[in-house]
Amino acid sequence: MTPLVFLEIAHGTPEYLQELALRDEVLRRPLGLVLTDGDVSNDAEQLHFGLFDADGSLTACVVAVPATLSKAKIRQMAVSPALQSQGLGRRLMEALEKELRARGFHEFELHARRSAEGFYHRLGYTTEGGEFTEVTIPHVKMLKR
Repeated sequence: MTPLVFLEIAHGTPEYLQELALRDEVLRRPLGLVLTDGDVSNDAEQLHFGLFDADGSLTACVVAVPATLSKAKIRQMAVSPALQSQGLGRRLMEALEKELRARGFHEFELHARRSAEGFYHRLGYTTEGGEFTEVTIPHVKMLKR
């Protein structure tokens, strides 16, 4: 597989614009939705990360929101459709968790689409509570300590 680099994405940069495009393509358009200004209104206060190829193109992205001094909420994880099922999601999440642990976070929470629940289980996350609807589709809360 092509070498990929895990980098933090600064808000407002060209890399951030790539992130917005990927999030919209993967997480909103398939649901008949679009990424709105309201969806990104808090992005400047959140931590953004991505996997970039040698050309500087974003292949996968994720957002982390500090919830407490030791807990981060993970959201908006997306992998380029052309590159899905190649292990990029796992690589991204493993790099993210390593980075967040280095910053003092030891507990991770996320809202997983039901269709992605198995992926997160394989990464060591456990389902907490029942199913709920978010952005029009079933989700579950998942935690990793």
